[in-house]
Amino acid sequence: MTKPRSSRSAFLISARLVLAFCLALCCFAHDQTYYPNREVRINDLPSVTAKSKDASDVLAASLEIIFRDKDVCCGKNSALEDDVQRADPKSLKDVAARLQGRHRLSDGRPIMVTAEYVPATSLVSGTLISALTEKQPLLMEWNSRLYVVCGIVYSTGYTAEGERIDSILKIFLLDTRFSDPRREVTFDRSTDDWGKVQGLLSLKAAPQ
Repeated sequence: MTKPRSSRSAFLISARLVLAFCLALCCFAHDQTYYPNREVRINDLPSVTAKSKDASDVLAASLEIIFRDKDVCCGKNSALEDDVQRADPKSLKDVAARLQGRHRLSDGRPIMVTAEYVPATSLVSGTLISALTEKQPLLMEWNSRLYVVCGIVYSTGYTAEGERIDSILKIFLLDTRFSDPRREVTFDRSTDDWGKVQGLLSLKAAPQ
């Protein structure tokens, strides 16, 4: 028995509407679950250049940028001057151990420094994203050289269960050995070897 033309037309229209709805839903879900090339960058950091290319001077200049307070670090009579000089500039773990804890400013006021060292093999993307979103630069040791982390490019995705997954694509760095265009360096996860990154160090100072 042949179906009436009107019934067949109604069926085709309904099928097309369902298909269109499904396609729209898929596109909506895709847009909601993947966000590529998101960028966070700190643009107002001090323009400090190391006194020399010696690792100790590079460390001091980098820390001055991170703390953004010369009374804290790292000039003469600053709270961290002596500890920075004693720290091994080729070991972020040692720098963290030296700076962690209670210190005093030149006028006697106490401050508390929080130092968190993270080996590259243990880095959680969210930690890096959160720090930079809060305008907190970090120290990064790459190829046995120190850099100030001032920005990143990353992507964010969500699984069907709603779990967030962040992927770091690029890391923007400052090399305090230079004041010319060589100062700005980019670590690209697609071309650079993450295995040559030794670790990162997060530092904060607050009145106690």
